Amino acid sequence: MENLEYNTQRPQLPLPEYGRNLHKMVDRVVKTNDREKRTQYAHQLIEIMVQLHTTAKDSPELRHKLWDHLFIMSDFKLDVDSPFPVPDQQVLTKSPKHLSYPKGAMKYNYYGRNIQEIIEKVAEMEDGTEKETLTKNIANQLKKSYLIWNRDSVDDIVIAKHLEELSKNRLRISEDLQLKHTNEILNQQGIKKKPKRSSKSQGQRRKSKYNNQQG
Repeated sequence: MENLEYNTQRPQLPLPEYGRNLHKMVDRVVKTNDREKRTQYAHQLIEIMVQLHTTAKDSPELRHKLWDHLFIMSDFKLDVDSPFPVPDQQVLTKSPKHLSYPKGAMKYNYYGRNIQEIIEKVAEMEDGTEKETLTKNIANQLKKSYLIWNRDSVDDIVIAKHLEELSKNRLRISEDLQLKHTNEILNQQGIKKKPKRSSKSQGQRRKSKYNNQQG
């Protein structure tokens, strides 16, 4: 009985999305001695690969990408007349640059770091109508983020205070400015407000807990 060969025992494929059979066909084309036939077979492989990308068959960018994939699957050993230049192997195998993570802890994590960067940009703007409008929009965004995290009502005074802290007192909203109402924000986000516990129900729970402890 012939031994079964599992994929885990086979060489790893450069582009697994094309399947092992197509990779085997590429290997055969690479080993074809006649350059003219190699080029002909390579074009036929490209047409097969195009069928796997039904959403953009006629796109020049797609065919360029597929030729790049063909060279990658051949381990850059395919010597044919290609309509596109052979991709640089070193560029494709080069490790991406390390991304540095933002440093410094945030006082109010639920606002997010992006809004902090926006606050910095707006704070550097010259005073005027545009800056006032952006400051109001930022304040409404802070209130929205606060309610998504806490799901409770919040006074505009609290949001104004947080805005001043995050902007290092460079951005302020006027005392008579009314931000979006809590219910309006929660309805837009489809968030249910936390039900408030009545003093009566809290007293009953404390009494029940006390009776259980006595029992």
